[in-house]
Amino acid sequence: MPKHRPNKIWIDGDACPKAVKEIVFKTSHRLNINVVLVANSYQFIPHSDLIRLMVVHKGFDAADQHIIDQVEIHDIVITADIPLAAKVLEKKAIAINPRGEIYTANTIGSILSMRDFMKGLRDAGTITGGPAPFGPKDVKQFADSLNKLTS
Repeated sequence: MPKHRPNKIWIDGDACPKAVKEIVFKTSHRLNINVVLVANSYQFIPHSDLIRLMVVHKGFDAADQHIIDQVEIHDIVITADIPLAAKVLEKKAIAINPRGEIYTANTIGSILSMRDFMKGLRDAGTITGGPAPFGPKDVKQFADSLNKLTS
């Protein structure tokens, strides 16, 4: 992965864990990087010239579409939405999920396929559970991955 300092960090905010947002806000201040939290409703953000909240209408994938329309090469997008991550990669930006997995052009196809496969199993009632609960190991993995992307 090429090393370029991101111009901006985008957060797909509605489902992003609070601990992840807090890490991004601290990183923003430490490295002087702008952050845009995109959400369907008001969310708390710290008072900062570097951090802003963009509230979009509640339409299906409105936050995702806003990010896709605005993201630029080398920006970082934090999202658990795999189709959004794929579109971000097409724009030569960086996508990372809240658990710290960095999506790449080499891995996104198989991740999309697995997502669709698992959705099929859930829709058929074959499996009923979702991902493991978000916990401290996930927070650490995210912080480590974000540091790697911004250093």
